Amino acid sequence: MSFTVTVLPSGRSFKVERDERILAAAIRQGIGLPYGCKDGACGSCKSRLIDGRVIHGAHQASALSAAEEEAGFTLTCCAAAQTDVVIEARTVAGAGEFPVRKMPTRVISIERPAPDVAVIKMQLPAFDPLRYHAGQYVEFLLRDGLRRSYSMANAPHTHDDKPWIELHIRHMPGGKFTDQVFDTLKEKDILRMEGPFGSFFLREDSVKPMVLLASGTGFAPIKAIIEEMQFKGITRAAVLYWGCRSKADLYLHDWAVQAAAQMPQLRYIPVLSEPTPEDAWAGRIGFVHQAVMTDLPDLSGHQVYACGAPVMVESAHRDFVALCGLPEEEFLADSFTSEADKHRA
Repeated sequence: MSFTVTVLPSGRSFKVERDERILAAAIRQGIGLPYGCKDGACGSCKSRLIDGRVIHGAHQASALSAAEEEAGFTLTCCAAAQTDVVIEARTVAGAGEFPVRKMPTRVISIERPAPDVAVIKMQLPAFDPLRYHAGQYVEFLLRDGLRRSYSMANAPHTHDDKPWIELHIRHMPGGKFTDQVFDTLKEKDILRMEGPFGSFFLREDSVKPMVLLASGTGFAPIKAIIEEMQFKGITRAAVLYWGCRSKADLYLHDWAVQAAAQMPQLRYIPVLSEPTPEDAWAGRIGFVHQAVMTDLPDLSGHQVYACGAPVMVESAHRDFVALCGLPEEEFLADSFTSEADKHRA
């Protein structure tokens, strides 16, 4: 048995099988709904249920509270339709443009720009190149059906006759995948992955000045977006805020400095929350989203791209909208939810 999902205000509709998650059906059919983690943790796919009935799978209260569900909101990533359904959600042009596919990938190189960060380059099949938007992510397919998600840190145009992607992976001690990356993964190892996924990428139809907000390895998709801006000659004003604990965590600081030097429309402002005495840091100190609010108290005319730890993304979303006048629809985010985050009550 299948049901019809209609999306307002676009009027697009698609079929969903009974007990199939609405978002999974949308991705399968190339319908561009907004989403991030696909696991009920980030809230990026939150939509309003206008008509019909759904059953929610497990999800975090921070992504969809009981009060929000009672008020008629739903998470399409963990909502299964039980009838024909009408939802209100922004469709994202380009989100379903490239087919999701599974493919093998080979490790080209592994670098450690910081003690707990690995920058890995992965070779893609030349006969079946991965097409994606800068800012999207792939999922590694592990044993027992487990998956781990990482954003591409290089823009698509950087591919040559030997296509490759760059990933920034932070070590999470005890993590099933990151322990492997830091302990046993080596050059020429082959992994399987699937992608591209996600609706976090540059909205090229906008001319608004941009805030590019990153914490930790949330810098990865922001880096890809900056590369794409430079390649396409996009001249919109942009300011990159990169928040980390200490100077060592700014693992591609020189790259960011160079990018800002090459792009007149781009400014770079690193912010450290816990600089060490050895850092001899003379730059900004504090929480990175608060640095944005200090510099740009009025965000009503801006567009924000935020990526990194859930606490940073959630705080920025809340404060930018409530205190700085940022329109809700202009906050675009990719929350880097770890497996621990996804299973936290």
